Amino acid sequence: MVKPSAADNRTRSSVQIFIVVGLCCFFYILGAWQRSGFGKGDSIALEITKNNAECDVVPNLSFDSHHAGEVSQIDESDSKTKVFKPCAARYTDYTPCQDQRRAMTFPRENMNYRERHCPPEEEKLHCMIPAPKGYVTPFPWPKSRDYVPYANAPYKSLTVEKAIQNWIQYEGNVFRFPGGGTQFPQGADKYIDQLASVIPIDDGTVRTALDTGCGVASWGAYLWSRNVVAMSFAPRDSHEAQVQFALERGVPAVIGVLGTIKLPYPSRAFDMAHCSRCLIPWGANGGIYMMEVDRVLRPGGYWVLSGPPINWKVNYKPWQRPKEELQEEQRQIEEVAKKLCWEKKSEKAETAIWQKMTDSESCRSRQDDSSVEFCESSDPNDVWYKKMEACVTPTPKVSGGNLKPFPNRLYAIPPRVSSGSIPGVSSETYQDDNKAWKKHVNAYKKINSLLDSGRYRNIMDMNAGLGSFAAAIHSSKSWVMNVVPTIAEKSTLGVVFERGLIGIYHDWCEAFSTYPRTYDLIHANGLFSLYQDKCNTEDILLEMDRILRPEGAVIIRDEVDVLIKVKKLIGGMRWNFKLVDHEDGPLVPEKVLIAVKQYWVTDGNSTSTQ
Repeated sequence: MVKPSAADNRTRSSVQIFIVVGLCCFFYILGAWQRSGFGKGDSIALEITKNNAECDVVPNLSFDSHHAGEVSQIDESDSKTKVFKPCAARYTDYTPCQDQRRAMTFPRENMNYRERHCPPEEEKLHCMIPAPKGYVTPFPWPKSRDYVPYANAPYKSLTVEKAIQNWIQYEGNVFRFPGGGTQFPQGADKYIDQLASVIPIDDGTVRTALDTGCGVASWGAYLWSRNVVAMSFAPRDSHEAQVQFALERGVPAVIGVLGTIKLPYPSRAFDMAHCSRCLIPWGANGGIYMMEVDRVLRPGGYWVLSGPPINWKVNYKPWQRPKEELQEEQRQIEEVAKKLCWEKKSEKAETAIWQKMTDSESCRSRQDDSSVEFCESSDPNDVWYKKMEACVTPTPKVSGGNLKPFPNRLYAIPPRVSSGSIPGVSSETYQDDNKAWKKHVNAYKKINSLLDSGRYRNIMDMNAGLGSFAAAIHSSKSWVMNVVPTIAEKSTLGVVFERGLIGIYHDWCEAFSTYPRTYDLIHANGLFSLYQDKCNTEDILLEMDRILRPEGAVIIRDEVDVLIKVKKLIGGMRWNFKLVDHEDGPLVPEKVLIAVKQYWVTDGNSTSTQ
């Protein structure tokens, strides 16, 4: 019998060592995966929004073992959790930057007093806004389009003021929205059909729309079934709660006005803009408001104007206005439209439609009037608190191709990316970002199975980047307000719009332009890291609480040391929460905090939890 050689023994020993090491690695990875919160048997993958669900910090999650260096830098000297108290009942519908009393101290000229005027630091509330007594979860879409619980927005003035125009009706314990409007008392659907005879609304060419002076946003509500998403805005004025009604219906809307400040949207964002008896003096001030619409309107986009002064010769008597005044208004509008190189496509009844030409340079070279003044600003997207200007925003000469029809537009390479217009964003990084967010959203769905159910209609992404979270979660049952912070390293909101999504610029050191309780789900990726040393984390969390509905959900993704500070603060809020590992396991320093706002309401003098 031949004895095994020393070389054979060494080979056999090497194989055994390799097998042992391999098994150790396998079981380590398996254990890490199970602890990460996404294993099949994991106890935290529960429906976190069920009634009386108890969410807590995952008990076996340890930060010290993996990130001792980072955690040790956190100041834990004050271990006592600060408890935030409820605000008084009178603040139920408080909008900090559109407060009525503060507004009246500002000039009325050019609607300045209806613009954003935020409270100074010493006047900020440091309490939680209560829901009104009787508040209930809104109806699911599409029922919410037509019905809103009365208790959620108990304001009847519009039911009287707009009764003959079919805006809103009060029926028992609900408001009903028949779909009418000042210019379409027979319903928004028929009105949109008329527009669609001129504008390609139904083939995906027109996807993003802007509704100025939107009322209760019935135009945007009925565009949804045509796969068009409208950003609606109106001021907080005598038409009480119109934007609040829009959001309760599940329609994208913000409090806003065309006044003295530029709109918080990027240039060339919308496929269509619309004004239906919106009372904006379009021809006044040198056409400054039309020029601002032109800035945000994409070349080839459409502008719809319904109501005075269109077709004034027939309508001046019903409108009870002097025909000379109306004639001059329309003359001014036509003159500005010519300067902007908008071509009138239709004028029928009380509605006119213009189209912004794609080749405005050749248009202007043919014009007799060479007095067009172009804006000197090098960045047409630098708009936050910037004064509106009576000048024409030049269309940049960039390649990148045309936009594809929606829904192909959602994942096609946006022209601003393919042309290299966003520094640091290439086609490759854009595609990588999409892949990453598909993975993140799939992980979210394992934690909260209701993300696909339609439970969350109004969704906000507080730090949207390229809009990849919104694209990954895209559904006909929901919409996402993609917020690009004004302090973000890259101005990516134009890319978001080129994907057929909507969004807005905002600085989270201030309150958002919306009513309380208007979002069902809030997502914040890297937001608290971004705003470290910029403003108070407490203020941002209280603002999130203000705009989140009772029993609404929050997903915060950030570095572990940042989330520990956030977790400590929300421990004093009426949120249930839990902290989970990154989907790639506990060794990744980025974590995810999941929270659900408790249901509680005011009882007039104090608050109650039910």
